[in-house]
Amino acid sequence: MGAKFVILFLGLASIVNGELLIQGPNHNVMEGDSVILKCFYSDNRFNISRVRFESYSELLQMWRPVWPGSWCFYKLHVEQKDDKMVLEIPHIALFSEGVFRCMSDDQNLTAPNNASKKLSLKVHYLGDVQLSREGSISFLGLSQELRVRQGDDIMLKCSATASEEPNYFWYKEDSDWMVPSAIMTLKKVTTTDTGVYTCYVEHPTMLLNKMRNISLVVLPENVSWFETDTGRLVLMTLMIATFVLSVLIAMLSVCIYRRKKQAKTTPIDDRSQTKPIYKDSSDALYSNCGDKQPLVAV
Repeated sequence: MGAKFVILFLGLASIVNGELLIQGPNHNVMEGDSVILKCFYSDNRFNISRVRFESYSELLQMWRPVWPGSWCFYKLHVEQKDDKMVLEIPHIALFSEGVFRCMSDDQNLTAPNNASKKLSLKVHYLGDVQLSREGSISFLGLSQELRVRQGDDIMLKCSATASEEPNYFWYKEDSDWMVPSAIMTLKKVTTTDTGVYTCYVEHPTMLLNKMRNISLVVLPENVSWFETDTGRLVLMTLMIATFVLSVLIAMLSVCIYRRKKQAKTTPIDDRSQTKPIYKDSSDALYSNCGDKQPLVAV
């Protein structure tokens, strides 16, 4: 009898302690990939339909259910397939990464057996390449062509957002010249420095790379100042400032004109004038005192 009770107890324990598992990609995930997560029990006797996916919100510091439908403009599909609950993210993006788990509402399971282990999902990406010139302010960024005077010092910086710090390389077209850095510096440029330069950016762990070209034109020293990129930037800034100032003056003029027009057309309020006092009503202005001192109208 005792042996049967032990066997029965062990059988019940194996059911109650059935492990809830989560399964995801076993490789690095890149932005734009299709990702599938699966929830399932190690013991198939539990009801998989009572299982849901949850993601952890760093902002709210809490777990939130993952429901099928739109998630930041992308569709999510959650459905039961045989003995598994499946979450499909057709187009994964940076905001999709985080920590996921499976959670069961089955009453036969209690904590911690009603939750799976955590699955961390990291999305790797490499953004567009941006170029900037050190010591120069440009609202629209650098164009495809950079025009400078002979003898100027040039310092160009290359940057790109990525899931990990990327590697940068500068090289010149039709040349074996290369700089393994995000910043390229050219001192006292001459006409021989004219050419097309390329910033090449690569992800350190993923097969992701991007590049951007810029054409450097070295002008003679006696060239007019407005023919260089710096001169063009000054002219553009002056034009923008002049336009903004003109708009402000026009708005102020309209405001003053409207105020003057409103002041001329405002009707006179007759009710604010003091009405005259007639002789017949003079007795009403005296007090009950014997000297009949007139009351002062306020």
